[in-house]
Amino acid sequence: MQLNNIIAIEGTLELVTGLHIGAGNEELHIGGIDNPVLKHPYTNQPYIPGSSLKGKMRSMLEWKAGIVSECEGKPVSAKVLAKLKDDKKQKATLIAQLFGVAGDANDEKIALELGPTRLSFWDCHLTKSWLDERLTQQQSYTEAKSENIIDRIKGVAEHPRQSERVPAGAKFAFKLTIRQLDGDDNQLLETVFSGLKLLELDGIGGSGSRGYGKIKFILDNTEYKAKFEKTPAFA
Repeated sequence: MQLNNIIAIEGTLELVTGLHIGAGNEELHIGGIDNPVLKHPYTNQPYIPGSSLKGKMRSMLEWKAGIVSECEGKPVSAKVLAKLKDDKKQKATLIAQLFGVAGDANDEKIALELGPTRLSFWDCHLTKSWLDERLTQQQSYTEAKSENIIDRIKGVAEHPRQSERVPAGAKFAFKLTIRQLDGDDNQLLETVFSGLKLLELDGIGGSGSRGYGKIKFILDNTEYKAKFEKTPAFA
């Protein structure tokens, strides 16, 4: 098995609605936001971890392939892959080649057949142009979104809290790479594009059911951009 090429797909991830990827908040700050977003430890700017995109895309592709029940809610493994048949096996194999599988010594044969993980995600940082625009407008990189719970009997709002979000319109530099090995075909790239479409439809981060985390991808490469725009999330 030989590595023949590494495809780089780069572009812009733009927020259609506010995004919240939580950082956890173990300290009490009087007057502070209850639910802060994840920020880079050096720049203190919000960013999107590559692991968040990878995990959400894999989950969505596994739901689309109809293999979540066979995997008992866990990522597809070599053990499960060996039991699948026909269309489900074909789709699960593509997912396993892209994202890798967990296995043990008994699954060594399947792991060798799949080869190394093909897909890698980079962390997404805010673009310089968007940062400069916010600085010129003297605006913060995040916003505070007030939320509450409605008492169904009294009809009044209770337990007000604030969640921090990266505002709609924010732009992040996006990049992923795909290793091309002997025997790989266009189905792997098509699966990646389908996964990105699923992310656009479903969103990323927390509170998606409340409208958070809707995104769109704008790819730099003209050829990939045209292919991505023609790729359906569901075929």
